[in-house]
Amino acid sequence: MKIVGVCACTAGLAHTFMAQKKLLSVGKERGHFVNIETQGSMGVENELSIEDIKDADFVILATDIKISTDRFVGKKVIKVPTNVAIKGTVKLYEKLEQSI
Repeated sequence: MKIVGVCACTAGLAHTFMAQKKLLSVGKERGHFVNIETQGSMGVENELSIEDIKDADFVILATDIKISTDRFVGKKVIKVPTNVAIKGTVKLYEKLEQSI
């Protein structure tokens, strides 16, 4: 599966990058192509391209703050808090895999 996502916590520091790391590592272990954008205190990093989003099967929004989601209209989106992306990563991927 091709999965893209955005991680953003309230402070834009630790949880943003911890969630990104877990989503990338567990996704790779499960055989998925995963690309995760972060929106943190340093601004947007690893920004998703229009092509990345277009080709994605799913979008994971692991955010604790409101972000713009206009670019994901028409995509299958799952929204979770960053702590779920960090602590419940395997269950999150299992849910996505079951919904194919």
